[in-house]
Amino acid sequence: MIAGLYRPGTSPVHRARAGDKLAALLGLGTLLFAIADPRLAAVALVVTMAAHGLARIPARVAFAQIRPALWILGILFAVQLWLVGLDAALLLVLRFATLILAASLVTLTTRTADLVAVIEWALSPLARLGVDVAKVGLAISLAIRFIPAVAAIVEEVREAQRARGQDRSMIALAVPVIIRLLKMADEIAEAIDARS
Repeated sequence: MIAGLYRPGTSPVHRARAGDKLAALLGLGTLLFAIADPRLAAVALVVTMAAHGLARIPARVAFAQIRPALWILGILFAVQLWLVGLDAALLLVLRFATLILAASLVTLTTRTADLVAVIEWALSPLARLGVDVAKVGLAISLAIRFIPAVAAIVEEVREAQRARGQDRSMIALAVPVIIRLLKMADEIAEAIDARS
């Protein structure tokens, strides 16, 4: 299985504790939805981009994190612009762009094992209620690790379809991707079962 999104480094952002980064992400998300001024949301976006620079994350890597969501952000902007107005549309798009980049910064600068350990620690009080915290941690770890795996599978299938001249057919892309994802999920489930 492909490793997580983590990119090794020695920057101050890399050296910060995983719990502190997750707390900062939670605080940023809360703050973004508490403010109602697009200018403040733009400042938050600039600060997040500066944090990518501080972490020495190349601009192309940072852009690759938000590129898949650009069309969604475009649709959200158009709908908000039509229904509410320019300020609301800008505010919504800036909020989501900032959150996507901030979350990607956390995953790019923090090992998956460290993130999962912090989440398991935070959820440990739920163990008294019967929640299997280890299973929750495993599910989160697999979800994080599946992101680059899914992207790699889509790219491989897309290249194969281009070679066959079927690059415009959505069905020709979706069917093999779904089959390969299901096969990969079966292999991972068998590996988990084998390890009990």
